[in-house]
Amino acid sequence: MIHTYDEALTWIHSRLRLGMKPGLSRMEWMMERLGHPKNKIKAIHVAGTNGKGSTVSYIRNILQEAGYTIGTFTSPYIETFNERISVNGKPISNDEIVSLLQRIKPLAEELEKTELGGPTEFEVITAMALYYFGENTEIDFVLMEVGLGGRLDSTNVINPLVSIITSIGFDHMNILGDTIEEIAGEKAGIIKPNVPVITAVAQQEAIEVISNKAIEENSPFFRLGQDFFILDHHSNDGEVFKVKTQNKTFQNLQISMKGTHQVRNASLAVMAVHLLQNSGAIQVGDSELAEGLEKTKWIGRFEEISKNPLVILDGAHNPEGINSLTDTIGTHLKGKEIHIIFSALSDKKLDGMIGQLEKVAKTLTFTTFEYPRAASTGELYANSSASEQIDTVDNWQEAVEGGLKRVSSDEHAALVITGSLYFISEVRSYLKKYKSLI
Repeated sequence: MIHTYDEALTWIHSRLRLGMKPGLSRMEWMMERLGHPKNKIKAIHVAGTNGKGSTVSYIRNILQEAGYTIGTFTSPYIETFNERISVNGKPISNDEIVSLLQRIKPLAEELEKTELGGPTEFEVITAMALYYFGENTEIDFVLMEVGLGGRLDSTNVINPLVSIITSIGFDHMNILGDTIEEIAGEKAGIIKPNVPVITAVAQQEAIEVISNKAIEENSPFFRLGQDFFILDHHSNDGEVFKVKTQNKTFQNLQISMKGTHQVRNASLAVMAVHLLQNSGAIQVGDSELAEGLEKTKWIGRFEEISKNPLVILDGAHNPEGINSLTDTIGTHLKGKEIHIIFSALSDKKLDGMIGQLEKVAKTLTFTTFEYPRAASTGELYANSSASEQIDTVDNWQEAVEGGLKRVSSDEHAALVITGSLYFISEVRSYLKKYKSLI
């Protein structure tokens, strides 16, 4: 029996040995034994290559502003494991983690003895989340972020009020497929019969896949740029814009999170809230919507953790994320000398990511960190142009210290630390010792 929080985390992480086992059979088995808590929640399901966490955060803040209590299931975590299961942005307690695992662990051990095999780490955590949300009658709505793909992701046992597909890009191709169409097919797997689906996907071939799935499921389909629009977008300290739907225009919207990609994410949130309002599921005033957007922050996403020196953390962990990062640098860091520290997982498209960073960096430092799939500095360097602007530092703490020294006395310089979210999590924790930064 699990008695302490540390024991709980050790057991949960031990499930990593099972790797990834796509499929819903184990989740359905556990849901059956738990009394189908998934049927007790009012959910919004969010899939996509990038932008899931930000979109969830925008919707959460809007609904909270209107007085609703919102559960969220997100991954990976940045500061604490518990934040994966949160209520109104507050991670559940250590005692609640222990209590949940005491309920789920016996089921996992029983399941392991069947032909289905034991549940993975992510399946265990998903089951914990659904059980927690299903049994908590104070929670009005639950925002569920897909872990990987969609069709065979463990979160796909839910039947949501709205489905959202944020974007499609080349990531996790060893599991999701080699083409945009294949990846889009996996993401579109979250579309349920008669449940509206909203997307900001840009590629025509992906849109066709999603649209066809929506038609097949008789699901109303709303696409950014065709069924709702971003108007009058301009940047200041954040972003200012309007969102126009078929029957309403939301004026004077502002977000503090920077980048055109964040405007797209925010527009998805606005459209989702608009549909829920029209269906009678919620009541949200225009001022509450605007306030919720403006209050939204999402750590590790172009997060300015210090103004002097200027230090930014951004979990751009795939080519699409790096593209958004470099665009945002071009808009919001004009005239700055950009110094970048980068670490990534070895199964990413490293050459494309590094090539984009080289275009904006005055200096580019490769480093690595303790994680099973972390790329070595040698791997990163091999995918670069090997120019004089590039350096390698195996110890990431030393790389960060060096970067801080490089920009500390130059008001025209900025340090951007980017790459894997697992790396950003470690860096952010490390930088907490600098009281003036975090």
